[in-house]
Amino acid sequence: MKITEMAHLYIKTALQEGGVAVDATAGNGLDTLFLARQVGPGGRVYAFDIQEEALRRTSALLQRENLLERVKLIRVGHEQMSAHVTEAVSAVMFNLGYLPGGDHSMVTVKETTLTALKEALSLLQNGGVITVVAYPGHHGGKEELKALLDYCARLNSRAYRVAYTRYLNQAHQPPALIVVHKL
Repeated sequence: MKITEMAHLYIKTALQEGGVAVDATAGNGLDTLFLARQVGPGGRVYAFDIQEEALRRTSALLQRENLLERVKLIRVGHEQMSAHVTEAVSAVMFNLGYLPGGDHSMVTVKETTLTALKEALSLLQNGGVITVVAYPGHHGGKEELKALLDYCARLNSRAYRVAYTRYLNQAHQPPALIVVHKL
């Protein structure tokens, strides 16, 4: 199982049909598509990315699947999500790093990712889940993951449960998954 598939399993525990979700890093649109399917026709997904190419790819994928009407595509950084999402959400997904097949010099960074995580926590309803797939192999990725782990380790244990998963037997620097469940 891929680490992204594991993230999907966690999201399924919290996101029901008619729910509201956020894809904080639209990228190629795979998580956005997954969320759009999960929320069903009565739900809503907000998908963020700073790259026009990422939103173009996501839009094309959603159009092919006839799911674009469930998604609002927003071209701003994920650290600005609370300016665009004003309702409580059941799920937020982050897939950090760079746009696959895109400009690898444009990567997520710890400062904006931490701000985005804090905003996601403020939007998350009780019983909601946030997943963060982090890639320590890209430039700045190791520092980004460390900052996220340090922050999540300090979350109030009466309000949140945090899990951390990483494949131990993969070569190089395998991706990691952080899951935050709001009680």
